[in-house]
Amino acid sequence: MKLTIPRRLPWLLGFSALIVLADRVTKTWVAAHVRMGAVIPVIPRVLGISHWTNDGAAFSLFADSASPQLVRRVLIGFTLLAALAVLFALVRLGDRITLTTIALSLILAGALGNVHDRILYGSVVDFIQVHIFSYHWPDFNIADSSVVTGACLLLLDSLRPKKNQAR
Repeated sequence: MKLTIPRRLPWLLGFSALIVLADRVTKTWVAAHVRMGAVIPVIPRVLGISHWTNDGAAFSLFADSASPQLVRRVLIGFTLLAALAVLFALVRLGDRITLTTIALSLILAGALGNVHDRILYGSVVDFIQVHIFSYHWPDFNIADSSVVTGACLLLLDSLRPKKNQAR
């Protein structure tokens, strides 16, 4: 039995790899150039480059857990399983570049970017700080943005009427 790779899969995986690379480069730069807890204003009172680490999940959930090693292991395990599921879906759908496959590529990249940090460093570097009026959004990174953007694209794609549906 001959294994055939979907024609567009290398492009989709390459797109994911570029996002992982951008995530690694930005986190490395921030860790080397921005003091922990400091903020460099980009747009005053709106956007800044900060330097924080996140031991928990999204929005620092479980960061103050009584069992941080257990939380870390569970987050790593869950992320790796999710990344495998997304990769499996990409392999199955990777014959075309669609909104769904782009979304899956974004989610895969974000998962891999953050799980890399959790495995090697025990926490994730967050550095994008956003303020909207008096609200301060929790700091995030490129991997987080990639996962959220991919999830939003999947949601939008699921809401679009399909061409073969009856009107």
